[in-house]
Amino acid sequence: MRLPRRRFLQLAAGAAALPAAPRVARAQAYPTRPVRIVVGFPAGGVGDILARLLGQWLSERLGQPFVIENRPGAATNIAAEAVVRSPPDGYTLLWITAANAINATLYDKRNFNFIRDIAPVASFVRGPGVMEVNPEVPAQSVPEFIAYAKANPGKINLASSGMGTLSHVAGELFKIMTGVDMLHVPYRGAAPALNDLIGGRVQVMILPVISSVEHIKAGRLRALAVTTATRLDVLPDVPTASEFVPGFEVSDWTGIGVPKTTPAEIVDKLATEINAALGDAKMKARLADLGSLLMPMSRADFGKLIAAETERWAKVVKVAGIKPE
Repeated sequence: MRLPRRRFLQLAAGAAALPAAPRVARAQAYPTRPVRIVVGFPAGGVGDILARLLGQWLSERLGQPFVIENRPGAATNIAAEAVVRSPPDGYTLLWITAANAINATLYDKRNFNFIRDIAPVASFVRGPGVMEVNPEVPAQSVPEFIAYAKANPGKINLASSGMGTLSHVAGELFKIMTGVDMLHVPYRGAAPALNDLIGGRVQVMILPVISSVEHIKAGRLRALAVTTATRLDVLPDVPTASEFVPGFEVSDWTGIGVPKTTPAEIVDKLATEINAALGDAKMKARLADLGSLLMPMSRADFGKLIAAETERWAKVVKVAGIKPE
């Protein structure tokens, strides 16, 4: 029996729509149980606080708990691998930071490939940095510091929060771009490094603004430059490093990722809600209080940022000969 042409087309259109129906239903239902956000840092730090802010927002918007699971260790590699190995169902999310881009080259014996195995969902915020010195250092500006460092090769201690951390590679990038010779002194975390910087046992460090701004305002540290492309409202009189070292720009950045084959409709729903958070007045105010800069961008652009940062830090790691602890 031959079907009339109109009837045939109606049935064909209906059949074509069938595969989309379960996807739409799945996206509308998600989430139906608690969701984990795996964070590669201990509780209480800036990254953890930011993740909890976003988790609270998503919980309120989507009606299920978004629970922070702290999995520190191996410079965030433990957390990343846990997410890579989890089911790609939208119930295990990864808190992505610049550390993931650095680790792609720093650790050559990992059981996963970050860019291949993790799909970016949405960007969140940038964490601006500041280049700061102990007040005993006889330099009031970046040019004066460069001149002082070149006059004292190998005698200035450059602190970092650990081998291969953002504060370390940022310092190495500064050395490469300016030709100065400084001794790297790694610490186990930013807090002990900051304490020794204040105490004068080390002379210079690049740290997140939020970790240092009160010490700068109190005169315990001297800010030479912020490491963002533009000056910051919280330190309006502090110039950018790029005003003296063209092209020098460093900041941490954050976002959410999922296992690569997570359904697109779930990824879209998460991305929509995270972007909504960046447009919320209360959320904006809270993030500003934490010294964070909003970083709204498309998923494709976030993926390009991750790829570009991975390539950028790969060059620094190789040139500086950085090895993990």
